[in-house]
Amino acid sequence: MLSDPRLLVLLVAGSLTTMAGGVVAPILPEMIQQLNLDPALAGNLVSLHCLTIALFSPPLGIVADRIGHLRVLIPSLILYGLFGTAGAFMHSLMPLLVVRGLLGAASGGIAAASLGILGNMYEGEARSQALGYATSTLTIMGIAFPLLGGWVGSFHWQWAFGLYGIGLPMAILAARFLPEKSSPKTKADAKDAGSKLRQVLGRPYTLRLLCTLSLVSIAMYAVVIYAPQYLKQTIDATSVVNGIVLASRAIGAAIISAFGTKKLAQRWGRPKTVAIGLGLMALTLSTIPILHQLGWILVTAVFFGMGFGLVLPTLYGTLANLAPPDLKSSVLAAGTGAGFLGQFISPILLGPVLAFCGLEWVFYAAAIVALLAGVLLFAHQQ
Repeated sequence: MLSDPRLLVLLVAGSLTTMAGGVVAPILPEMIQQLNLDPALAGNLVSLHCLTIALFSPPLGIVADRIGHLRVLIPSLILYGLFGTAGAFMHSLMPLLVVRGLLGAASGGIAAASLGILGNMYEGEARSQALGYATSTLTIMGIAFPLLGGWVGSFHWQWAFGLYGIGLPMAILAARFLPEKSSPKTKADAKDAGSKLRQVLGRPYTLRLLCTLSLVSIAMYAVVIYAPQYLKQTIDATSVVNGIVLASRAIGAAIISAFGTKKLAQRWGRPKTVAIGLGLMALTLSTIPILHQLGWILVTAVFFGMGFGLVLPTLYGTLANLAPPDLKSSVLAAGTGAGFLGQFISPILLGPVLAFCGLEWVFYAAAIVALLAGVLLFAHQQ
C-alpha cells in the first residue's frame, strides 16, 4: 500500500493541516516577546486557523464531492503556500490573525479533498489501515514540523513561516499523481446527496462522534498551546526544546496508530479502544504540572501521544463507516471541522483558567475535558 505514489502524495498533503499550527507553536514565546503581544491573545495565533478549517472543511467537502476532489485540492495547496509564508511579513497581531485565518481556510480544502480521495480509494480493513497510515503521517509530521519550526525559528521567528511554502510543490505533485477520475454531479444527484448527508449527520450517534472529536481536540491542543509557555516558565526552555517536546508527543501517536490501534480495536472493540486512549490522555495531562525535569516531561509527552493515537483514528474509522461511498468527503470533512473547531475553542475555554488559576490548572482542566469526551460518547450505546 505504501508503494502507491497516490497514497504518499495524499499522506503528505493531508499532513499540512498539522503543519499549520505545529510551526508556530514552538516560536510563539519569541513572537510574544519580540512583537510585544498579549500572551492571552497571542495564543489565538496557534488556534485561529482551526476555526477557519472548521468552517471551511465541511462546505469544501461537499464541493469536492460535487465538482471533483482535485479541483479543490490543488487550489487549496497553492493558497496554503501563499497565505502561510505571508505571516513572515506581518508585525502586529491583527494582520497575523488575518493570514492565519486564511491559511486555515486553505487547510480546510486540503483536509476535505485529501480525506475524500483516501476514503474512496479503499474499502473495509484497507480503509482502516489507510486511515491509520494517515494518522501516523499526521503525527510523524507532528514530530518534524515542531522540530523544524523550533530550529528554523531559533535563527529568527520569521524564518519559520517559510516552511509553509511546501504547499506549492505539493500542488504540482498532486496534479501529477492524482488525476481526477470523478465527474461532476447533476443537480438531481446533488439534491439526493444533500438529503443523504443530512440523514447521516443528523443521527444521534454521528452527532456524539463529532462532539467527541471536538472535546478530544480541546484537550490535545492544550498541550500544543500551553506546554511551550509552561516549559518556558518552569525550565526556561528555548524554541528548540519546545519543538522537541511537541515532537515527542507525536512519537507515541505515530507508533500506536500505525501498529497498535487496529489490533486493539479488533481485539477489544472500538469503544474500549477509545476509552483507553482518553483515559491515558487524561492521566498524562494531569501529571504535567508536577513535572519539572525535561526527561520525565518527554516521557509523559510520548504517553499522551499514545492515548491520542488510539482515539483519533478509531473515531475517524467509525465515522467513515457511517458514510456512503459518494459522501466520504462530506462526512469526513464534518469530522475534520469538528476536530479543528475544538482546537479553536481550546484557548477560549482554557484562557480564563490560565488567567485566574495559572498554567498548572490549564492541564487539569484539559484532563477533565478528555474524561468528559468519554462520558459523552459512551453515555448511550449506538
